[in-house]
Amino acid sequence: MAADLVSHPGFFRANRIAKLSVSEIIKISTRARELRAEGHPVIILGAGEPDFDTPDHVKQAGIAAIEAGQTKYTPLDGTPELKKAICDKLARENGLNYQPANISVSAGAKQVLFNAFMATINPGDEVIIPTPFWTTYADIVEVCGGVPVLVQCPGEKGFRLQPDQLEAAITPKTKWLMLNSPSNPSGAAYSADELMPLLNVLKRNPHVWLVSDDIYEHITYDDFKFVTPAQLAPELQSRILLVNGVSKSHAMTGWRIGFGAGPVELIKAMAVMQSQSTSCASSVSQAAAIEALNGDNSFLEERRLSFQERRDLVVAGLNDIQGVTCRVPEGAFYTFASCEGLIGKKTPSGKTIESDSDFCRYILEESHVAIVPGSAFGLSPYFRISYAAAKTELVEAISRIQKAASALA
Repeated sequence: MAADLVSHPGFFRANRIAKLSVSEIIKISTRARELRAEGHPVIILGAGEPDFDTPDHVKQAGIAAIEAGQTKYTPLDGTPELKKAICDKLARENGLNYQPANISVSAGAKQVLFNAFMATINPGDEVIIPTPFWTTYADIVEVCGGVPVLVQCPGEKGFRLQPDQLEAAITPKTKWLMLNSPSNPSGAAYSADELMPLLNVLKRNPHVWLVSDDIYEHITYDDFKFVTPAQLAPELQSRILLVNGVSKSHAMTGWRIGFGAGPVELIKAMAVMQSQSTSCASSVSQAAAIEALNGDNSFLEERRLSFQERRDLVVAGLNDIQGVTCRVPEGAFYTFASCEGLIGKKTPSGKTIESDSDFCRYILEESHVAIVPGSAFGLSPYFRISYAAAKTELVEAISRIQKAASALA
């Protein structure tokens, strides 16, 4: 009977998910936990979430909401209070004028993207995705019947899309361009001077809309000035979906609150999709998010500086490894280093490192450090490290990676 529950000959997958599987990041994390359960001192540097706690005043706002009985359904795509807080934030921090009707609140930024693509993509529509990219982007496009158009953006170009590449990738079928700045996985960010040429291409192609994923907005370094596209090109605001949230900035990944800002008709279409999936986001989380946006955010600078210190530690340690090169990221909390100089070398057991995936498996099994191959993000031979971890763990992890790399022949 139990076997029947595990596998049934009548089970089948829908075509829309035939190409999809559990992400490489989850697979690596699962293997890392298995090794840890066996007693190995595994350090996991694959997580895409801050290691800080949600600020106390934000937690207290959630607790107060529970005690006040704010535990019922809210309006479909966000309470009026939260929508106002989002509009105020966009005006205060980004110089953008949005009204509550332009705002959609969902259970995380991922749902904002899913709602938008489900509401707008027809079979065969193309979405341009600069690569390396957060793996969810391409998967959502495929689930929605679209075609991900992956444009390679190697380290020599700072992992940034170039205007001539964008121009060449646009076809009559192009529906969206995805931009994520600062980026997961590379940490690369676009300055105003780097964004403007891309926006000029979009001005010449009025059928192409832009998703601007700004989720790492508050995590930038070395005097880098964050700018979102609608600030630079107000005339494009009517075909830009700005995506953001409180997960990364306020360490609220588990609260599941993301938001989108865009033209009213798009927001209405997204609400239709949300009405048939999750309905509203958590009422308690929305109350906490209001405090996150409106409350004291002085802690952001301290956390940003802490991430910058850890970034510098990891980048320096990786660049000390012969065969590894790592550019200095402008933002987020990831390094995306090349291991090209290690491809073709042999492990102490005689296995050849033939890819970045082989290198990451070797590091996990031999050094008990979990890192993610660049192939998971569409670009090899690189590997991603999340430095949203304790400094002591990072020092130990880099030491282990250096030792394992030096053992390659």
